[in-house]
Amino acid sequence: MSRAPRTIALVGNPNAGKSALFNALTGARQKIANYPGVTVERKAGRMSFASGEPAELIDLPGSYSFEPSSPDEEVTRDVVMGRQEGQRRPDALIVVVDANNLEQHLVFAQEVIALGMPTVVALNMLDLAARDGLVLDPKALEESLGVPVVETVAVRRKGLTELAAEVAKVTEQGAHEPTLPTHVDMVERRVSARAMAKGAIISETKQRRLHRGLDKVLLHPWIGPVILFALLFVVFQAVFAWATPFADALEGGVGLLSEAVVANFPAGLLRDAVTEGLLAGVGSVVVFLPQIVILFFFILVMEATGYMARAAYLMDRMMASVGLSGRSFIPLLSSFACAIPGIMATRSITDPKDRLTTILIAPLMTCSARLPVYAVIIAAFIPARSVGPGIGLQGLVLFALYVAGIVGAMLVAFVLRRSVTQGAASGFIMELPRYQLPRLRDIAIGLWQRAYIFLRRAGTIIFTVTIVLWLLLSFPQAAPGEDQVDASIAGKLANGLAVVVEPIGFNRDMALSLIPAMAAREVAVSSLATTYAVASDDEDETAQALGTRLAADWTLPMALSFLAWFVFAPQCLSTIAVAKRETNGWKWPIVMLAYLFGLAYLAAGATFWIATAAGL
Repeated sequence: MSRAPRTIALVGNPNAGKSALFNALTGARQKIANYPGVTVERKAGRMSFASGEPAELIDLPGSYSFEPSSPDEEVTRDVVMGRQEGQRRPDALIVVVDANNLEQHLVFAQEVIALGMPTVVALNMLDLAARDGLVLDPKALEESLGVPVVETVAVRRKGLTELAAEVAKVTEQGAHEPTLPTHVDMVERRVSARAMAKGAIISETKQRRLHRGLDKVLLHPWIGPVILFALLFVVFQAVFAWATPFADALEGGVGLLSEAVVANFPAGLLRDAVTEGLLAGVGSVVVFLPQIVILFFFILVMEATGYMARAAYLMDRMMASVGLSGRSFIPLLSSFACAIPGIMATRSITDPKDRLTTILIAPLMTCSARLPVYAVIIAAFIPARSVGPGIGLQGLVLFALYVAGIVGAMLVAFVLRRSVTQGAASGFIMELPRYQLPRLRDIAIGLWQRAYIFLRRAGTIIFTVTIVLWLLLSFPQAAPGEDQVDASIAGKLANGLAVVVEPIGFNRDMALSLIPAMAAREVAVSSLATTYAVASDDEDETAQALGTRLAADWTLPMALSFLAWFVFAPQCLSTIAVAKRETNGWKWPIVMLAYLFGLAYLAAGATFWIATAAGL
């Protein structure tokens, strides 16, 4: 009888190069999911030994100790100890240590070795250590640790064969029940780690001046933030500018499919379901993909080069003023493309109250889905005139909408941290990795994983909601001479909703646009176009005609109120669904819905009343 494939777990400190080694050993043979009952990501892949025998390789979250201070570290401890639901205990462990930071990484390595499980140490990133003038003696380290030590350079696939061979050997030894070290043991190992690191280094030169010089500039309290915001400006410009041709191509592809269906299907509900429901629903999701890929390209590059950790360090002071830490910066940055990956990125936040607060404010970041709504309303009601050298009024209004979302998020965080998520501000300790050039293969794998996760988790939700909304707009069928929207279930719902939103300046047509916009914010534009019977094969002409009709039927206070609503309202059910998944229940998504709708209503109302009083 053949035995089950052996399970090998990768463990180590953050920034040890575990992900690069995991990618090198498994390639594209990976699966990503959450561990049962927790929101920590499970990455598993298939590797092979020299004999051809397959093995499952698990990439465990980076940890500093088996005394966990975060959900990630808890999962790492539980998997290694065989306590994690849905995951059997590993047959062997690979401890990945950074050759350039031995003293720190050997502390945790000793904890792992002390468990008594079959263990191999991967002395990783030796090329960077050599570049910085470090000459290491792996044999001396092997004698001190008492386990095999293999030299690896994961990004260049060096040492992989030797590593697999050593893992195959140690797994044949079998393992007894692991025992966690005591606190006293851990203190002693910190002392011995320093001695081991010194014993493994034969020589060291001073070739780190360039890195220190970069940090003096990039981490400067005044110059650093200027460089960071300039970089972010370039990133967001690229997200919108670079994505346009790809988004247009995707929309064009969906349009061609729709035309083909129209040409080959007889008129009727089936054809409408395919074109208006299926294809329109998929298209509304796919159009987000270019922005997501481009933004994550920059994020992955900044992470791979070592700059992202420094950006979080720079933002820590501002985030601390509202009760958060610099770790919240990265998820909020991701939310500018879409709140879904932003909320998922909060898994890196160790403090549970910081993480919850960041999840609750992530939808306030101005995602790209709001841009179509902003663009149509601004073009229709804000004159295209200059208000200063190189500053247009329309662009200034758009910038103000972005700022309003950011300021709103900070104010909400300030209130939350002093009420429902009250607690002492968490410290912010982050190891600053070395600067290095990103590896194209790792960037490509990271982009593929993020794109797949986004389409799988968000795409199915938006598709389902779009079909439901299409049904609400299509039934019951209108009588001859009757408007289909008035006759539909959605139209009747809009009439009821209009009573609620009338005090903030919304009419029936504006109320109707809010219903399908729950699938995705930009659907509000197509809803308004349908309501006003504006249709054209050319998207630019459609937008222009819609703007002209809006300018004729709406007042400026109504338009400004509509913009204020979309700054704050949670017009995306997929975001709420992801928040439910990440918080393991409906309690906090309901809180999110309540405060966002309340804030949107108050902001829209205040905008409408002030603008009306001012005679606009």
